[in-house]
Amino acid sequence: MQNLEREEESERLRLNLLQKTPSLGFANLLADWVFLGFLTYYGDDSARGETGYSLSPEYFEIIVDRDPHFLNSYLFLSNSISMYAGMPEKSVALMEKGLKSIAKNPLPKSYYVWRYKGTDELLFLGDAQAARQSFEKAAEWASIYSDPESQNVAAISRQTAQFLARNPNSKFAQVGAWTMVLQNAVDDRTRKIAVSRIEALGGKVVVTPEGEVKVKLPEKD
Repeated sequence: MQNLEREEESERLRLNLLQKTPSLGFANLLADWVFLGFLTYYGDDSARGETGYSLSPEYFEIIVDRDPHFLNSYLFLSNSISMYAGMPEKSVALMEKGLKSIAKNPLPKSYYVWRYKGTDELLFLGDAQAARQSFEKAAEWASIYSDPESQNVAAISRQTAQFLARNPNSKFAQVGAWTMVLQNAVDDRTRKIAVSRIEALGGKVVVTPEGEVKVKLPEKD
């Protein structure tokens, strides 16, 4: 345990140094390198079981600052900081910071960041009003694009916002948010948490003979 604590403190000092290091025109490469370091940190289950995930925000402070358009990183940001480090306020703040930069030059699928933010606000902060606004923004950004994926995201996000407008404690909205967590899960532990939360809300997770995972909403909202 002492060795792990020393390693964690050494990594904290390294990240603090990187935060202050000029990127010299290589900001994207630095963000990629830090993200690879995060993946090693996140994937070390035995160490995380001992020391937790307290460094997660520090990795993403660097990533969001250097490359806010690194869209794939935001899913890990949400999972590791909100779900495992227990700091959803920090997760939401980092996504807000990234979205301010993304808004100046939106990229296809950047609407997913609004959905991750809304999910954290709904499931981990219990702020249905903020979550509704985030899902509305996800729908607004997704509706710009004509491809089926974007149009589907726009429709689902709009529906979630409507659920929350009618009922801030909407089970349908919460199950929908946990379904997104389940669909995007990067490890079995996250999948198990999502399934247990869906079932606790009265939903049902069904695996079809073809291996497709489907989620049934609770009978009542």
